[in-house]
Amino acid sequence: MNSRILLVEDEPGLSLTVSDLLSAEGYEVDTAMDGPSGLSKAMRSMFDLVILDVMLPGKNGFDVCREMRQQGNDVAVLMLTAKTQVVDRVVGLKLGADDYLTKPFDPAELLARVEALLRRVNKENRTPVTRFEFADIAVDFDRGEVVKAGSAISLTAKELQLLRYLVDRRGTVVPREELLQNVWEYQSDVSSRTIDVHVAWLRQKLEDSPQSPRHIHTVRGVGYRFSA
Repeated sequence: MNSRILLVEDEPGLSLTVSDLLSAEGYEVDTAMDGPSGLSKAMRSMFDLVILDVMLPGKNGFDVCREMRQQGNDVAVLMLTAKTQVVDRVVGLKLGADDYLTKPFDPAELLARVEALLRRVNKENRTPVTRFEFADIAVDFDRGEVVKAGSAISLTAKELQLLRYLVDRRGTVVPREELLQNVWEYQSDVSSRTIDVHVAWLRQKLEDSPQSPRHIHTVRGVGYRFSA
């Protein structure tokens, strides 16, 4: 399942631009245009991350963040602010925000902050899976057994380890460097190309259409993302 993000931003142009940017990366995005509706959506639905502008009509971002925390909502929060004063950043963090980004910002930096926060959330809240099912595939990681459409599929130990790492972080982009460090443990004879080859093998064995994968997606220039 893809990570769900709530974007609370009152500038229509920026809201559309950021929504399109996040959607293109595979995230499920919902939006709100003011503080009260943003708070209502954040409390009524489950999100993995809230991107929250500070200057909002009806209720500013600081108040929204404060009320979310007071009501026990511990979703990750990334604050957007046009202000550069240190005091504003400090206030946001003290109210429970996890990170902040000052406008105007580079799209690549926004995506990097989003991915870092989601990786942190997934690392803290998800225990490694032992069994996982997606589409017509069932995987028992402890037994090393994979079944697709009722037929057993043979995966090598490294393919299984790579798949498990991606599944544990499903919905978020996993950089190649992270895979090198945690799956291959930076072995001297391993290159980024090795990761690409193993991903290609996984696709050949698991995807119905390896050339147009449904589950193991390439994020150009960064790494890979698994979607159930």
